[in-house]
Amino acid sequence: MKNLFKGAALAAVMFLGTQYVSAQQKVGHINADEVFQATPEFKAAEEQLKTLQESKGKEYQGMVEEYQKKLAEAQEKARTRSEANKATVDVELEAMGQELQNIEQRIQENQRIAQEEVGKKQQDLLAPIQQKVMNAINAVAKEKGYAYILDVSNGSVIYFDGGEDVSADVKAKLGIK
Repeated sequence: MKNLFKGAALAAVMFLGTQYVSAQQKVGHINADEVFQATPEFKAAEEQLKTLQESKGKEYQGMVEEYQKKLAEAQEKARTRSEANKATVDVELEAMGQELQNIEQRIQENQRIAQEEVGKKQQDLLAPIQQKVMNAINAVAKEKGYAYILDVSNGSVIYFDGGEDVSADVKAKLGIK
C-alpha cells in the first residue's frame, strides 16, 4: 500500500513537473514567405528572373515565327503544285517538311533548356536569401528565448491561438522596414 502511494505521488510529481516545464517554453509564429518576399534581395532576384524569362520568351517567339514562315511557304508551294511541276514540287515539299520537323525539334529543345536555365538561376538566386532568412529566424528565436517558431505560410499549421508573431523582429534583423 505504501509503495502504491509512493508510486502515485511520484507519477503526480512527474506529471506536474512536465506541465511546468512545457508551460515555460515559448512558442512563436512567422509568415516566412512574407518575410522572404519583403527582402530587397528577393526583389532584385525577381527582376533578374523576369529579365531572363523575357529573354528566353523572345528566343522562343523568334523560333515560332521562323516555323510559321516556313509553314506558310510550304503551304503556298503546295497550292502552286500542278501536274506539270508535281515531281519537282513534291521533292521541295518533302525537304520543307523535314526542315519543319527540325525546327519543331529545336523549339522543343530550346524550351527544355530554357526551363532548366531559369530553374537553375532561380535556385542560385533564391537559396542564399532563404538561408539568410533562416539565419535571422534562428537568431531571433535564440535572442527571445523561443523553443519553437511555427511557419504559418506553408499551411502546415492548421490552428494557432496566441503565441507571438516574430515576423517584425526577423524583418528588423534583416533591416527590412
